[in-house]
Parts: sequence; C-alpha cells; structure tokens
Amino acid sequence: MSITVYLAELVISIISKLGLPGVFFLMTLESALIPIPSEVVMVFAGFLVWRREMGFLEAVLAGTLGNYVGSVIVYFLGRGYGFSFLYRYGRYFFISREHLEKTEIFFQEKGKLAVFVGRMLPAVRTFISLPAGIARMSFGEFSIYTVLGSIPWNMALTYLGIVLGENWCLVVKYSSLVDLVAVVLLIAILVYFYFSTKGK
Repeated sequence: MSITVYLAELVISIISKLGLPGVFFLMTLESALIPIPSEVVMVFAGFLVWRREMGFLEAVLAGTLGNYVGSVIVYFLGRGYGFSFLYRYGRYFFISREHLEKTEIFFQEKGKLAVFVGRMLPAVRTFISLPAGIARMSFGEFSIYTVLGSIPWNMALTYLGIVLGENWCLVVKYSSLVDLVAVVLLIAILVYFYFSTKGK
C-alpha cells in the first residue's frame, strides 16, 4: 500500500467518524507541517456535501479554522525558535545572517502577498507559516492573509468534491503529481529570490 493511499484511508476513517471536527483536526495537522493531504480532506468533505451528510459552508469553515490554528502554531515556532536557531547555526545550512535580514525585509514588504498566494499552492501552503514566523511578520497581517488565502482553496476543493461525487477518489491518484509540481515551483521561486538578492 502506497503512503498516498494509506493517508487517504486515514482521512476517510477520521472524517467518517468525527464529521466536521475531523475536517478541522486534519486541516490543523496539515497546516502544522504534518503531511496530511488537504486535497483529499476537503475533496472528501465535498463528497459528503454531495451526499447531504455535511453542509458546504460548514465544511469550508471547519477546514479554514483548522488551517488557521495549524498555521499559528508553526508561525510561533518559527518566531520563537526558528530565527534564533538560524541566527546561531544558519551558516551550517548555508544561511547567513544577511539572508535572514533580507528574508525579514521581504516579509515586511511582501509578506501579505506571499502568505495569501502561498496558502493556495499545494505543498507551499504547508510551509509558508514557518518563514513568516522566522521573519517576524506582523501577526495580525499573517492571521488575516492566512484566512483569506485559505478560504478560496478550501472552497475550490470542496466544490470539486461535489462535482466529482462518487468519483472523488480520482484526486488521490493525482494529488502527488500536483504536489510535486508545486514543490518544483517553490524551489524555482527560492532560487530566483536568492540570486535576485545576492548582489544587493
């Protein structure tokens, strides 16, 4: 059994038993750096909406609240420990103090856009809270744009589950491919950011 199928079965089991609290719980884990595929969680929730076992708005709200709680946990981990750790030991990971300072400036200037867009990108959405915390982005702005970015993502996935109906499990087959593309995109963005700031 592949890890993707195992996680999908875990998602189905938890949501089938807990309902909306299960959606909230799983999306909290997903945003707290635990590899739970939000695509499977919210599309399966959409399937349950299609079967009239769950409300559309309630499913989106549960997923969004879970995203927020998990993101806040990671944000404060980054803010409380990430910055000081990298400031001391970053050189061992090829991260200089200058990189940290530039990252902080980047999130001060473009953090709102980065968090908002990042919340709608597979894989990226799971990790965006960490650099935001490390860069000490305003918590108020982080909170607002985390929620605003999570809503359309969760609405789209839930609606997809409604459209697919009994064929919702197709998303399990292709979710890994989508995540792989997103990871490649993230790496390209990081490389671009690194070289664009290197000479400044």
